[in-house]
Amino acid sequence: MENGNNESFRDSISTIDKDGKRAWIYPKKPSGPFYNKRKIVSYLLLIFLIAAPFIKINGNQLLLFNVIDRKFNIFGFPFWPQDFYLVVISMIIGVVFVTLFTVSFGRIFCGWICPQTIFMEMVFRRIEYWIDGDRGAQMRLDKQPWNAEKIRKRLLKWFIFFVISFIIANVFLSYIIGSDAVLLMVEDGPFVHMGNFVGLIIFTCAFYFVFTWFREQVCVIACPYGRLQGVLLDNKSIIVAYDHVRGESTNGRAKLKKNIDRKAEGFGDCIDCKQCVNVCPTGIDIRNGTQLECVNCTACIDECDFVMEKAGFPKGLIRYASEEEIVENKKYQFTPRQKGYTVVLSILVVILIGLVFLRTDVEARVLRVAGKTFEHKGANISNVYTFKIMNKTMKDYDNLTFKVKNPESAEVKVVGKDIIEVKKENYSEGVLFIEIPQKDLDGYSTKVIIEVYDGDRLIQTTKTNFLGPRLLN
Repeated sequence: MENGNNESFRDSISTIDKDGKRAWIYPKKPSGPFYNKRKIVSYLLLIFLIAAPFIKINGNQLLLFNVIDRKFNIFGFPFWPQDFYLVVISMIIGVVFVTLFTVSFGRIFCGWICPQTIFMEMVFRRIEYWIDGDRGAQMRLDKQPWNAEKIRKRLLKWFIFFVISFIIANVFLSYIIGSDAVLLMVEDGPFVHMGNFVGLIIFTCAFYFVFTWFREQVCVIACPYGRLQGVLLDNKSIIVAYDHVRGESTNGRAKLKKNIDRKAEGFGDCIDCKQCVNVCPTGIDIRNGTQLECVNCTACIDECDFVMEKAGFPKGLIRYASEEEIVENKKYQFTPRQKGYTVVLSILVVILIGLVFLRTDVEARVLRVAGKTFEHKGANISNVYTFKIMNKTMKDYDNLTFKVKNPESAEVKVVGKDIIEVKKENYSEGVLFIEIPQKDLDGYSTKVIIEVYDGDRLIQTTKTNFLGPRLLN
């Protein structure tokens, strides 16, 4: 490479100049086969992202992350704080998946799937190209004085950016408090739901700040994923890579000139046009090698392929490849490291699926009242308990009863009511007594199995301990 062993470019980032000030990036408008595929993927994901909070399965929002009320729905399955172990397993699966994905394909998630990249490149940046023009026009507009044209374009762009940020904030809020609450706020007016409205404005301003000013700095500075890939990548990982063996040859790069035999002169296929730099949304030079700022967006691949085709050279000077493939011409192989991550990931996914399908819609807990001992009631021994029944579904239960399965001679008496009602996504709690004939006790502590019925249908089973007098030998 032209830089040889000079790694000084790694001591700074492309978005900060030598004085420590922001170096604004004006990326060229990308085009090409990869960009067209990215548009299809991005718009499908955008449709899903916007529609997901408003899709319901069995009355449950498809995706809900209500941290405030501790309610979570994932693909229609409701999760409560009692299901936190499932959240922990899901987080571990996410970490292992990201690790495997990064080891195999680098930062491809950032360029193709990340919401930040999708909104920035496929929504806000395209609007900017429409209003301000391509790279050269944007640079000229930025330098020109504040005349009527510049004021008009700036105000129009900022207004549209704010409107889109407001829409994104509404969607984001729908994931947090639920789409029904957001629609109710729209119907009743913002001042009736002032707390939610303040949250909406905060989210709007945050998104507006990110997509209008902070932009690629999120990927370069704020996102930890770029630093993570530096630990996980190796020379077998598939990344957006510059083929420096072909591009540099023995004497490096050279501008394209007529009547020059590049191979005889020892020049590589890179004609140093810098189009790969101009089109990069984070402003890096991919020819310097793997960099944390690279989001694997493939814009440089499309641009380089276009230039190579025009110059009469083969495509693929910049392509998806591993360092091992470029240097040693080895084909991609699934490494033992990746196989190990895959096995761990598969085991965790199977465990999670099993636990999800084994979890019940109704969870009941019966606990002895602390500090209370047993009571004699004739030939029976009585213990007092508190119970809590959690309804995780979107339907009401209005005919719940307790029965003791073991010992069969035991009786349950709920204080104040015989039948328990539990509303949807709610819980019911109270006090109950269990009486067991003394002759049926195992001793000081007897295990009791309690069943919860919805009418005649068994929906949950729980266990507790029953205390009685010690048996004298």
